[in-house]
Parts: sequence; C-alpha cells; structure tokens
Amino acid sequence: MRIESISARPVTLDVNPDIFIQSSLGKHRQSPYVLVTVKTTDGVEGYGEATVMPRWSGETQQSAMAAIENLLAEPLKGVEVCDINEALQIMDNQIHDNQFTKCAIEMAMIDAWGKTLGVPAWKLLGGRRRDPGIALKISIGAFPPDEAARRVMIAKNRGFKACKVKVGIDVKTDLERVAAIREAVGADFPVGVDSNGGWNESEAISALAGLEKLNVNMIEQPLPRWDFRGTARLRERTHIPIMIDEGIFTAAHALQAIREEACDIISIYPGKNGGIRRSIEIAEMAHHAGLECVIGSNLELDLATSAMLQVAVTIPNLSTRVNHDIIGPFYYLDHITTPVIRIEDGRAWVPEGPGLGLALTV
Repeated sequence: MRIESISARPVTLDVNPDIFIQSSLGKHRQSPYVLVTVKTTDGVEGYGEATVMPRWSGETQQSAMAAIENLLAEPLKGVEVCDINEALQIMDNQIHDNQFTKCAIEMAMIDAWGKTLGVPAWKLLGGRRRDPGIALKISIGAFPPDEAARRVMIAKNRGFKACKVKVGIDVKTDLERVAAIREAVGADFPVGVDSNGGWNESEAISALAGLEKLNVNMIEQPLPRWDFRGTARLRERTHIPIMIDEGIFTAAHALQAIREEACDIISIYPGKNGGIRRSIEIAEMAHHAGLECVIGSNLELDLATSAMLQVAVTIPNLSTRVNHDIIGPFYYLDHITTPVIRIEDGRAWVPEGPGLGLALTV
C-alpha cells in the first residue's frame, strides 16, 4: 500500500455563464484546475484535485503541474498511502506554501487508502459526527441589485435556503445589492455578506448599520487577509458574527486569529488549508477556542467537493447558524466524475463508496 507513482494532468471547465461569480477579486468564468492520480504498489488508484486560482493562493494550473512533476512526485515514491503526516512533511520540505497543490496529493492518497480498505474517507478521519446532508448557501456575485435579486431567486427556486452576497466594491452599492436580495427572499431567508477583503476598516465600519438593519447573519473577510487587529476592532462594534476566510490558510494563521479575538467563525476547506488533515486540525483548534467552522469554497469540481464533505461530517464544530459553501458542482454544466455530487433541497450529500466515493470519467 505504498505510493508507486504520482501523475498530474490539466482539466479546465467553464462556469455556467448564467450563474458565474463576480466579486472584489474579479470574475470567475473558467476553472483551470489539475487532476492528480496516486497509484499504489497494489495497483489501486486514488484521485485528487488542485483547485488552483492565482489571485487566491498564487498557484496556477501550470505551477501546480510543475511542482508535482518536478518537486513532489519522486520524493513521495515509497511512502505508505496511509502515512499522511510523512507525506505532508516531505512536501513541506520540498516547496513552501502551494496549499492547493499539496492538498491534491493528500486527497489522492486518502482516496487510495479508503479504496484499499473498502471504507469511505470519513471513517479514516475519525468517524462521522452528523448526518451526511450538509446545509448550503448559494453565493451571489457583486452584480447590480436587480440582477443579484434575480439570481438569488433562481437559487431559491432550486431549493437553496440561504445565501451570501459578494460585497467589498463600494459600500453604497454593496448595501443596495444586499437590500434588493433581502426584499426578494423575505425576512426569514438567511443572508450573509462576503467582502473578500475588499473593504478597508473605515468602509466596513460605515457598512455596519446598514448590514444590521438588513439582518445579515455573518460578515465574511471584511478586511484584507493580513488585518487581524482591524477585524478584531470591527468585531467589537457589531453583534453580527465575523468570519475569516482568506486570512486563515494555515494553523499558524488560525492561532493568530484566535489570539487576536478577530472572529467568531473560521472558514476552512482542504484546498486552502493544504489538505484534509490540516483542515481538521484547524477545526479542532477553533473548537477548543469556542469558535465554529464553515466550509468555504473555491468553486471546486466534484472530487474536491467530496473532500470538503468528508471534512464537514467529521469535525466537531461545524456551524449550524451559518450554512456552507459546498456548492462548486452547482456552477458547472459538465462534470468529471461518476457519480456527481448530489446537491438537492439546499444540501450537499457525502458520496457513498470507498475513499472519496467517485470515479473519474475523463
């Protein structure tokens, strides 16, 4: 059950043009990602996905391919697929950061491990703590108010029961967008906002009264990813829960946020955190600090979405007051696995079957 070989290949899917994401980071119309295959000495293949996005983590499809082929594949040969700690240490010694790239390899190792033993990944991660259907929220881009309202109603009519709205462009138009969505969905539909670090501290402060009046249920990454102290000051000014996403890639970032009392919720997911195991580590840190975790998203394909679901059913402190972003497959017309992730009635469901529970079709 040792690694015999690791290979990588590009995969690019277009986002459904009717529902693409637009935020303070730009437009997400296409997903140039990387698929990883780990083959074991027993002939089992495990699959992973590097959901790379340069403006998010600094990784590209080309850089991930090069890192795997030139730096990571050879040193990992002979490592047992169940020895995730050794593999992570080897990868860290070979290359700094590159979280999504490392995650794809770890994901494929866990997939192969589960297939070898005939058990789902969540059993390898300590066991399931909750039902396999995880409550979702749809993400509405930073569009003009009428268009944003139209899009949220499409999602609501397809079964979504919560949303978050992209802001961080301009406070006045941001609030107009949120107000249009609130009017469209009604008072009982949870609405959060996500600035993607687009506001500065004075802008975020100026938005608080309007956001409180509109009864938003969380503010995600209101300030730039490095500004924990500013986020802590903002948190003192409002009863709205503050969530940090871009600011927390690693356990060290999480520790800093906890020490600064900068947030109420931490957004985690395997790609951003450098692997499934490291997402769970951050979740456990947050749990001991009395914080909840939300599963975030980078518009993953089905493979990485399964990895996110394995984390969601495993961690002790999955948020129940803010729904989750396990929504990547919803944004694509095409899929690369069988089965595809089941997204139904506002929930995403953990695939059945060993490992990640999916087979590649490409």
